[in-house]
Amino acid sequence: MSIPSQISEAAGSAVLTLALIDPDDQRREEVGSALSGFQGTAVREFPAFPTDLEELPQMLEQRSDAVIVGIDSDPEYAFDIVECLCAQGSTTVMVYSAQTDLELAIRFMRAGAREFLTLPLLRADIVGALARVSIRNSAGRPARRTSKKLFVFLGAKGGCGVTTIASNFAVALAQESKQRTLLIDLGKPLGDAALNLGMVTEYTTANAFQDPNRLDANFLTSLLTRHSSGLSVLAAPGEFSTLEVTNEAIDKLVAVARKNFDYVVVDAGSRIDLKDTTLFDESANLYLITQIGVTELRNSNRLIMQFFSSQARKLQIVINRNTQNPLLDDQQITKALTRPANWKIPDDEATARRTLNTATPFVLNDSPISKTIRQMARTACGLPAIVEKKKGFSLFRKTERISA
Repeated sequence: MSIPSQISEAAGSAVLTLALIDPDDQRREEVGSALSGFQGTAVREFPAFPTDLEELPQMLEQRSDAVIVGIDSDPEYAFDIVECLCAQGSTTVMVYSAQTDLELAIRFMRAGAREFLTLPLLRADIVGALARVSIRNSAGRPARRTSKKLFVFLGAKGGCGVTTIASNFAVALAQESKQRTLLIDLGKPLGDAALNLGMVTEYTTANAFQDPNRLDANFLTSLLTRHSSGLSVLAAPGEFSTLEVTNEAIDKLVAVARKNFDYVVVDAGSRIDLKDTTLFDESANLYLITQIGVTELRNSNRLIMQFFSSQARKLQIVINRNTQNPLLDDQQITKALTRPANWKIPDDEATARRTLNTATPFVLNDSPISKTIRQMARTACGLPAIVEKKKGFSLFRKTERISA
């Protein structure tokens, strides 16, 4: 049997649809021509990355059997795109690069890419990759599986709004994903997550840490309080505690939580002292909360440079209470943060004050703040962003090649 026949046999009579994304025109043309050279393939080319991950679902509104991403133009943003696509679990993702870099390949494969191809593309490599896509499609798509994810919220300094964002994010995540979600408040010496959610809790993390050896699924469940949104909460103590908590105890709590919940959200406050726990390892999704102020930006810069310079760590920067500052322009802010912020939560004092007064999560109501938090949660659990329909032409130019 010829190699092209393997693709045709696996795919049956259906056309294999491929989405090709690469800002580099020369490489994209090269790969597009190579892919469209096979019978029964349709290639849609996108000459630019989306300006924001929220635009990715709109960009790829037509379903594809595989999405192929050229990563050399911007490897870090390409990694975010691949991770976002793989989290949705609805299509096969492949990447290609001119670099023969084993560490780079491993990193993208861990993010969920099924193939890592090296330029120039060899015919046998393309055929093998397309055949595997066809086989996976013909076998049917399994139900979307939730990967057990850990989300850690850390503040550049006290007062940045970490607890407010973390607790509202957790509520939104529970509602949007409809998966088992747990919020753990590691605030020290006192925590406010339960207070923010309008909850009265009988047990706290102090009970969990009194005897870490006793921690298992049943014991953890007995300590939790359930919010009306469906979110489970392990609150921080409401009184000062002299209990010494070890890193091993925290690791044990996180391990048990991750084993029994699809999503675990941790409010770490400004506790950089937890840097040697699993909260800061490569499997954690870290959100650094900061504000547009000299102190906050300085602290953010120091934290990023010292603890988050490793490209393997999944760090997202969130600017809270975002507003125009006449003394700090966007260029200066980006320079201080070493990269553009991933999320900007608008400054909405009226909503924030109403939330504090009523102890009701603002994400349960419609406001500019709640819309941003919900988008964060949907992206985190692999759901497409809620795109507001706008009149006018498409932002994304695409070309299409079909090989009969």
